Amino acid sequence: MPPHPTPPPEGPQEGFLRRFGRLTTEYFNGEEKGRARGLAAGVLALTLLQIAIQVRFNIWNRDFFNALETRDRAAFFGQMGLFLVLTLGSMATAVFQLYVRQLLQLHWRQWLVLRLQHRWLEDGRHYQLNFLPDAADNPDQRISENTRWATAMAVEMAVGLITSVLMLISFVGILWTLSGPLHVAFGANEFDIPGYMVWAALLYAGIGSGLTWFIGRPMVEINIRRNEAESDHRFALIRLRESSEGVALIRGEPDEERGLAGAFGHVVTVMKDLMRSERRLMWLTSAYGMLLTVFPVLVASPRYFAGAITLGVLMQISSAFGQVTTSLNWFVDNFPRIADWRSHVERVIELEDTLEAADTAEADSLIHIEEGGETLAFRELQIAHPDRNVVIDEANAEIAPGERVLIVGESGTGKSTLFRAIAGLWPWGSGEIRIPDRAGMMFMPQRPYLPLGTLRAAVSYPASPRKFSDAVVRAALERCGLPHLVPRLDEEERWDRILSLGEQQRLAFTRLLLHKPRWVFMDEATAALDEANQDAMMALFQEELADSALVSIGHRPGLDAYHARTLTLVRGAEGARLTARRRRGPPRKAQSDAAPAAVAGRGALRRLLRGRS
Repeated sequence: MPPHPTPPPEGPQEGFLRRFGRLTTEYFNGEEKGRARGLAAGVLALTLLQIAIQVRFNIWNRDFFNALETRDRAAFFGQMGLFLVLTLGSMATAVFQLYVRQLLQLHWRQWLVLRLQHRWLEDGRHYQLNFLPDAADNPDQRISENTRWATAMAVEMAVGLITSVLMLISFVGILWTLSGPLHVAFGANEFDIPGYMVWAALLYAGIGSGLTWFIGRPMVEINIRRNEAESDHRFALIRLRESSEGVALIRGEPDEERGLAGAFGHVVTVMKDLMRSERRLMWLTSAYGMLLTVFPVLVASPRYFAGAITLGVLMQISSAFGQVTTSLNWFVDNFPRIADWRSHVERVIELEDTLEAADTAEADSLIHIEEGGETLAFRELQIAHPDRNVVIDEANAEIAPGERVLIVGESGTGKSTLFRAIAGLWPWGSGEIRIPDRAGMMFMPQRPYLPLGTLRAAVSYPASPRKFSDAVVRAALERCGLPHLVPRLDEEERWDRILSLGEQQRLAFTRLLLHKPRWVFMDEATAALDEANQDAMMALFQEELADSALVSIGHRPGLDAYHARTLTLVRGAEGARLTARRRRGPPRKAQSDAAPAAVAGRGALRRLLRGRS
């Protein structure tokens, strides 16, 4: 039996920080480690400089208010001059830190995007993900959008957390020294609390952090649902845009509008849950922030009224208390952002896990593909769906170089799936496939893929447009009945929308003339052509592509006349089976008057191709 589809790895069950740490380690220890570590070191150095300036500001705070209290004019203006110097230093440090931090965010995101794009495109993973159970949805949104927030917010919060820790270390000693002991009397019991302002700051921050976590913890799950709802709505919009012709022709706009309204209604529902959670948290953070302005002065005021400290020291204590509590309150201040950031990271990691599941499914595949032979052969080939339902059961066949074979069968018997297995895109099944060199193979689906860019790039795809000369491209287009496209070779358009399906299919045959593959696999590649144009295109295999092998899937009447052998997939209880039938007589010649423009271009194309050789 075919292997059961491999479930995704156990990554989602790992601790979140461990999973994110795995992603971070690969960046800072991988090929980009030199630049990554250099930028991180630059951010850390500038952060340390900024903290040093803040410590000096705290001392300035004391000296400035003491100058005010003693009415020392010279000291006052001296402190104003120092304030200007410290301000300019703080501004320059902040700007350069921002620049280095942004570079780190950009390069990290670039590394992550390129890595995910490569893994997504490698060996047809982008196609296989459509069939994996529980695969990550909307990989395009995860790569383009979630990576941006996952990396940018990670750097922002890491810098904020490091700054808070270093600020705490720097100011807790100042606060301990300045606050001194607090004498407490309970009846006959008297004792001193050393550094009591530090303990007050710890108590203040601890209560705030605990309440924040208790009130705001649902925000993590809500943000994950919000990201999913937003990406689903975006996908629905993109799908409508790509299918706009079909919707317009059938007048399906009212139904599409209902569907889009429902998708965005899901967004609205989740956003209301998030807004409700944010409002609850705002009650706490608003009161917490307002209380911070008077709490340290209130707690330190007994020593000031007792004459133990000056006004300047009182203000210095208040400033240091604010820095310590701000450092301790990093969790309180950033909890909504942490929840949002985590939702983005989860979506990126889910895509990573899905790609790993695709790798595992291919590694566990029982279909053995041997490349580099002269023939195409199937040995005891069994092909199944990911749910283990067999589609093709024990196919055995061999196709020689230059042979023309037509594969037919009822809909659902697995003809296209067989092509996917030959292309290495379908790992579910068992048996052996021997294939020629992949570099000499070209697959032609019913709707050819036309990349964004110029028409020249679409004709040359997947090769560079610079590979073929103007004369060769022009002759190939004329040979395939597309002379009207020659003047537009360097225009950039959405050619998949401008050209009819018939023109797109003839453009795919133009590619064949340019690339001249040794093996051609056609899946309903002439379905949109009339009989005359089909004859003209199939005539390529009797003339310009006479040495190429052709394996076709098709139902068009008369198509079998261009093939020497027919393989039929016959539906059975345990999957379809291949049966062979050889056609009597040679393939018919194309009608000379079938497509005048195509016929006219044959001689010119032959002369050009002979010149190239």
